[in-house]
Amino acid sequence: MSNLTHLDEHGRARMVDVGAKPDTERIAIARGEIHMKQATFDLIRAGGVKKGDVLTVAQIAGISAAKRTSELIPLCHPLFLSKVDVDLALDESLPGVVITATAKTTGKTGVEMEALTAVSVAALTIYDMAKAAEKTMRIQNIRLVEKHGGVSGDIVNE
Repeated sequence: MSNLTHLDEHGRARMVDVGAKPDTERIAIARGEIHMKQATFDLIRAGGVKKGDVLTVAQIAGISAAKRTSELIPLCHPLFLSKVDVDLALDESLPGVVITATAKTTGKTGVEMEALTAVSVAALTIYDMAKAAEKTMRIQNIRLVEKHGGVSGDIVNE
């Protein structure tokens, strides 16, 4: 259990004390997909979803979610984010949408959870906006692509 930083010596949940850590630039990139039927993909691409512009609303939702990550994930520290970017790309080969989020801060703890939260909420927003057309969409493969900064240094998973 010693490698699980959110558990104390008795196995109880705790928020990690990052007070003694130096401020460094932190960047995280996360990615995920939402797969759908071709007809739903075509409807989103044509802008025919009755609730509005699916990709723009999902982008804004992802950015907003990243800023509120500490309210959603109980042991996350509130962070001052200097950048959050959410990119949504229609991918005919899925068919669906590939969501990539980048979060950046200068601080004592990383922004992986903020990037992952942005991707998750953007995907959920796409589902919400297009569910009248299809209820079988699948949110898949949400993962950390890379992170930079901090004690553990650079990690590139893709």
